[in-house]
Amino acid sequence: MLRKTMTLLALGLMLAPLAHAQTVDDILAKHYEACGGLAKMKAVNTMRVTGTMTLGPGMESPFTIERKRPGLRRMEFTFQGMTGIQAFDGSRTWSVMPFMGKKDPEVGSDEDNKNALDDSDFDGALVEYKSKGHTIELMGKEPVEGADAFKLKVTKKNGNVEYDYLDAETYLLVKTEAKRKFRGTEMEGTTTFSDYKDVDGLMQPFSMESGAKEMPQKQKFAFTKIEMNVPLDDTRFAVPAGATGGSAPAAAAATDSTKAAPKDGDTKAAAAPDTTKKDTKGKTTKSSGKKKG
Repeated sequence: MLRKTMTLLALGLMLAPLAHAQTVDDILAKHYEACGGLAKMKAVNTMRVTGTMTLGPGMESPFTIERKRPGLRRMEFTFQGMTGIQAFDGSRTWSVMPFMGKKDPEVGSDEDNKNALDDSDFDGALVEYKSKGHTIELMGKEPVEGADAFKLKVTKKNGNVEYDYLDAETYLLVKTEAKRKFRGTEMEGTTTFSDYKDVDGLMQPFSMESGAKEMPQKQKFAFTKIEMNVPLDDTRFAVPAGATGGSAPAAAAATDSTKAAPKDGDTKAAAAPDTTKKDTKGKTTKSSGKKKG
């Protein structure tokens, strides 16, 4: 009898961790709650982020990013006394780069449009992922900046894969990884998020670093102000009349098929424009790491 009791006890101890193992939906439920709640996240229709980004040693550029549902985005930044623009109207990207000799608006390539569309989801891939046709797998835990984080593999409806890392204690997004093609070359980018603060009841990261996964150099973003539900007219995102370059206009997307945070209630998408630009030495640099989960 004692032997049987001990066997059952041992079996119970072995199964206990399994019985309390967290599922993807359990983790995401805590993530939404940590961000401020799904209701508050869905109530945000526009966002404006201001701050500075580091372009290189001793080089900083003030920027403003504006986003509007379902997937509109515009970024303005000042460098050498000139203002550049990178924008997405929901189907096409366009830019103005005066410091590269391009003072007139130019439409992006099909590749630029595809990358921007993939990461244009205002809420991010983690929010209502099932209805969007995505699947999410829990890949265990991995350390991020010395703290354990849940690693979530997000396979989007279009087949693209990204990895989102949620801090195991706070359940806030701390890192995202994804592969994108730029100028025909596949690159794996990583973006980290930190310095979370409460903004109108939603937790937002005020610091972000983004760059190629294997490269030590990272582009740093420091946010000084985040505003929710500011008036933004659609014309701010529309491709200007007479814009040149690019390719045949992509068909306008009636709805976004794909994350942010900011995805998932944070500034992931807002602070991570997915078009590319060239630095002052002519090298191509990536303005963001994704997504939008």
